Amino acid sequence: MARSTSKDAQDLLHSLRSAYAATPTSLKIIDIYVIFAVFTALIQVVYMAVVGSFPFNSFLSGVLSCVGTAVLAVCLRIQVNKENKEFKDLPPERAFADFVLCNLVLHLVIMNFLG
Repeated sequence: MARSTSKDAQDLLHSLRSAYAATPTSLKIIDIYVIFAVFTALIQVVYMAVVGSFPFNSFLSGVLSCVGTAVLAVCLRIQVNKENKEFKDLPPERAFADFVLCNLVLHLVIMNFLG
């Protein structure tokens, strides 16, 4: 039974890898950006766990900045994806402008939270 589970997992990974190979480069770049933002948030959480969280608002600002940026990047990916029929009338330039404007508002709020 363990062999069939391992075989199924390998087949699943192979099919995911082959499907992701057909993904456009622009979406792969956004995926890398999302992974970077989440990884940066995880580094901040580990640092807070090891060193401490004396300026707690700074820790919250950093983590919320990373998580908020990742969420906005996922929204950008959804809007830019050509296979998504819901946003077919939205030009990619408009989606990117929304992403930049929302990031600006997000980081203004975070800078205000820092004090």
